[in-house]
Amino acid sequence: MSLKDILVYADTAACAASRLDVAAGLAAKFQAHLTALHVAAHIYLPGYVVAELPPSVLELHRFHLKEAAERAEKLARERAKRAGVELEWRRVDAPAADAAARARLHAHHADLIVVSQAPEGGVGGLAGGPDLVEALVLGSGRPVLAVPRYGTFATVGERVLIAWTATREAARSVNDSLPLLKRAKEVTVLSVNPPNSEAARIPGADIALHLARHGVKATAATTQAEDLDIGDALLSRAADLGTDLLVMGAYGHSRTREIVLGGATRHLLQHMTIPVLMSH
Repeated sequence: MSLKDILVYADTAACAASRLDVAAGLAAKFQAHLTALHVAAHIYLPGYVVAELPPSVLELHRFHLKEAAERAEKLARERAKRAGVELEWRRVDAPAADAAARARLHAHHADLIVVSQAPEGGVGGLAGGPDLVEALVLGSGRPVLAVPRYGTFATVGERVLIAWTATREAARSVNDSLPLLKRAKEVTVLSVNPPNSEAARIPGADIALHLARHGVKATAATTQAEDLDIGDALLSRAADLGTDLLVMGAYGHSRTREIVLGGATRHLLQHMTIPVLMSH
């Protein structure tokens, strides 16, 4: 099992270079095909509005979309060349309302999707905003690697922390991350606030054994954090271990409950300090 197709979202956001570097670095590491996808999202206007606008306004809008796409392509090619990998460039034109769905269609054909954490404040559209990240996590059927909005990441996947909860989503994330886990120097399976039952007396031990059968040496660990958000507990342990990748299942509860009550997924999307690989 290996990564053969990596898709990275390409735009002109301040965090684009870091995101592209992570994707290109992984493509070089796995000798994978790297595709950069840019969605030129145009604003939908009813016909009667368009009829009232001078042609120069629409022309200016098209010019800005074209200019942004050209700058995004130039940056993507520069970062790919720096990493020594070939780049396939794709530009998709779509109404803003359909932009995330168009990106999701291309994601179906990738082994890994690389995007950025939402800009601060949680509003960001296709620059790496929650609409794009969540649309890909929930709808692509592929693992999504979210790169923090700030910082650079020289390594991704050398020291991995797996957030283990014995759920479908967590099991999926472990399976999806196997190519990375097999190359990792250190893997820790962490259960936060595990249930105190006979069946779960050694949380994470079975998945660690499963990983061992795949040639992955993993250490099972637990932590109690009743007075600390689970997301904060994960980030704290990640910092202690020098982790450069967090693997977790996304939206273990219903998405509605996550939105209303918070939850580890939403917390990590808002506060991540290291790249996070999520599967649903």
